[in-house]
Amino acid sequence: MGEANDKPKEACGVFGMYSREVACELAQRTYFGLYALQHRGQESAGIAISDGERTVAMRDMGLVSQVFDERKLASLEGGHIALGHVRYSTTGSASWENAQPEFHGRGEVNVAVAHNGNLVNAAALRRELEGEGFEFESTSDTAAIAACAVGELEKGHTVAEAVLRTMRRLEGAYSVAMIFRDKLVAFRDPHGFRPLCIGEIEGGYAVSSETCGLDIIGAGFLREIEPGEVVVIDDEGLKSYRAEEARRALCVFEYVYFARPDSRFDGREVAHSRQKMGEVLAEEAPAEADVVIPVPDSGIMAAVGYSQGSGIPYAEGLIKNRYVGRTFIQPADSMRQLGLRLKLNPLPSVIAGKRVVVIDDSIVRGNTARKLVRLLFEVGAAEVHFRVSSPPVTGPCYYGIDMDKKEGLVGANFTVEEIRAQIGATSLAYLSVDGMVAATEQKKSRLCRACFDGDYPIPGATEKFALENAAVADAVAGES
Repeated sequence: MGEANDKPKEACGVFGMYSREVACELAQRTYFGLYALQHRGQESAGIAISDGERTVAMRDMGLVSQVFDERKLASLEGGHIALGHVRYSTTGSASWENAQPEFHGRGEVNVAVAHNGNLVNAAALRRELEGEGFEFESTSDTAAIAACAVGELEKGHTVAEAVLRTMRRLEGAYSVAMIFRDKLVAFRDPHGFRPLCIGEIEGGYAVSSETCGLDIIGAGFLREIEPGEVVVIDDEGLKSYRAEEARRALCVFEYVYFARPDSRFDGREVAHSRQKMGEVLAEEAPAEADVVIPVPDSGIMAAVGYSQGSGIPYAEGLIKNRYVGRTFIQPADSMRQLGLRLKLNPLPSVIAGKRVVVIDDSIVRGNTARKLVRLLFEVGAAEVHFRVSSPPVTGPCYYGIDMDKKEGLVGANFTVEEIRAQIGATSLAYLSVDGMVAATEQKKSRLCRACFDGDYPIPGATEKFALENAAVADAVAGES
């Protein structure tokens, strides 16, 4: 199944609430907030609830609907502060120990943390903290963020001061929500790589990785948390503090693929940007064809835009099985040859005898594109013109997206014509970097485009299993 899903993997979702008025619904609303953010991570899910003195949590491997039910949510009642997380591992393996929210503390100082992002200095920071006497049970960089904050609180700093001082030690991408005893705190790295926003609810506030998490619980969108901003919420209301701001660099892949189409950044719906990408793609890479079809779901809005920009009729020619990734039963070897058909099934009535433009949001390794082109020809397509609503992916991401190393990225190692030959398409074209940026209506300098053009806002790199590898190296060194 993994081979069929030839996409960068999700980036994690963070959610939090503070309200005494809706305390009886806090766990349930957090559940639905996470449900709206499920697309950002499907490995594990967790919810922590605090009454200002005691924090309890439940977390496990699986989807939100698999981890929680009515009985489990009822056991989390009794607090007015909530913290939730859905995870896809970017630093630290996929294991229960790394599920979030994570707890960390020493003595009387304890915090619960939910994190979206990736620290490029995770291994070095972990070693520093171990030298300061901290012990870790997980291998995620989230625990290092928590330990830094605990260490600053132990020195007598206020919560806001502790977080600001913690941020000085962190390098990389992080959008974080934390419970500090009687406070909900949210903060975002100075570049703003990963999104984080805040909304108003009855008697308080909610924070969410995307606006769709606010919408589902009826929260009124207030604003995005600014890069380098720390927000502290308690019974006195909301207070904002600022760290030193760096070059803004929201991940452009949020527009291309990750974010839900109904989410908004800077007041603009993601769906609008994706449709605009398709329109620009039609201008840059026209094709003589009979029908435009999307690769569902992420290619739908771009295909609508391509159809409108080109005048070629739009149709849904691929039917997606939306539950295939939600089963724990692995297909037998005799079924594996079906490959992509387990996930996408073509409609011959739309495709047979037609010159088809198929729109996808990205090509990373090329495996799925090759199978898809073959599938379309098998059901009778006369021509298959493959169009991609983003540029070739030429470099890995170090800021919270699980992506292949450079040698595994087809766009980094082959020309467009060579890729076309590999996937077997009649023609192949990508959206330009400038066309993609224009569709977001953002300034180019305010977006991280590193995986497309190599302009990394923060130098350095990290491995997905950096902390596991560091632990092994330390163990080997100790034995020698």
